[in-house]
Amino acid sequence: MRRSALSLAALAVTALPLAAPAAPAPKLAATSFASLTPPPTPYDEAADAHKDLASAKARAKAHHKLLLLDLGGNWCPDCRILAATMALPDLAPWVRQHYEVVMVDVGRYTKNLDISAAYGIDRPKGVPAIFIIDPRTNRLINDGHVTALSDARSMSPQALADWLAQWTK
Repeated sequence: MRRSALSLAALAVTALPLAAPAAPAPKLAATSFASLTPPPTPYDEAADAHKDLASAKARAKAHHKLLLLDLGGNWCPDCRILAATMALPDLAPWVRQHYEVVMVDVGRYTKNLDISAAYGIDRPKGVPAIFIIDPRTNRLINDGHVTALSDARSMSPQALADWLAQWTK
């Protein structure tokens, strides 16, 4: 009797739908930001953010990727650290595989804030503000976590990569 009860329990557990696991981030060689050279201007201040966003969303949808919307400013050290980390040779291919990235300059919270407002956040409480979006539904996947990387300097490169990985499938 015990064996059949265990077999039934095992069948019940295997019949449950499982959440798709996140695609693990690659293990990074960089263990600190000391070796990084952050780009001086990762955000194009003259870009048409709305056009760039629409193009990136279309590419993400066509290639079955998530859209990573990075709102920030060139004055922000955490924004520059994140940009440098995503450009690392051992992380950049993984980012390209899972995300279509669009970098949007918000100045000093003086422009392009209508983009964040479209996702329910009138003014991010910090930058970089990272919006992970399902391009098929235009749904914000990481709601409640968009400013989690606004203190990127306090994290390690691997922690940043792992944070990005948790939203993938």
